Amino acid sequence: MNIDIVSQADLTRVTLEGEMTIYAAAELKDSLFPAVEACKEMEISLAGVSEIDGSGLQLLALIKREAAAKSKKLEFVAHSPAILDMIDLCNLAGIFGDPLVLSSPQS
Repeated sequence: MNIDIVSQADLTRVTLEGEMTIYAAAELKDSLFPAVEACKEMEISLAGVSEIDGSGLQLLALIKREAAAKSKKLEFVAHSPAILDMIDLCNLAGIFGDPLVLSSPQS
């Protein structure tokens, strides 16, 4: 998994690319938690996430909760198809509170 973190004034932009699975969860946590601690506001782009499993989903929820506990604004943006599929499968669209578009089932 590739992680790009760019801080500008009060906003930190994070771009994730690759597989967000159990194999990358520890590395992601070790990179994202200090970034949340250091910023006032964070935006995490999920456009490059090619695969996500339960560990990846748990990490997204944990980071969102950690930011809220520290009164920091954190938004997930540009959800990839893999992310949208997982959020839809687990019926978690309302949990994250970020704008996203879920496609309707095809007949």
